[in-house]
Amino acid sequence: MKSISGKDLCRILEKKGWQLKNIQGSHHVYMTAGRKERISVPVHGNKDLKIGLLKAVMKIAEINEDEI
Repeated sequence: MKSISGKDLCRILEKKGWQLKNIQGSHHVYMTAGRKERISVPVHGNKDLKIGLLKAVMKIAEINEDEI
């Protein structure tokens, strides 16, 4: 699995229907209608996210590896 930056993950989440609710420092918090989960994405320039965090977000947002 390749890693991507927080900015790129934010774009993917928005395409999947997740909405940016607020920004706390460098963390963008996303929510979507009909679900209780929140997703917090660290955006530190173009620095890649660690694989464990990326997999956890993909599981919550129901994103396939092919969509990245």
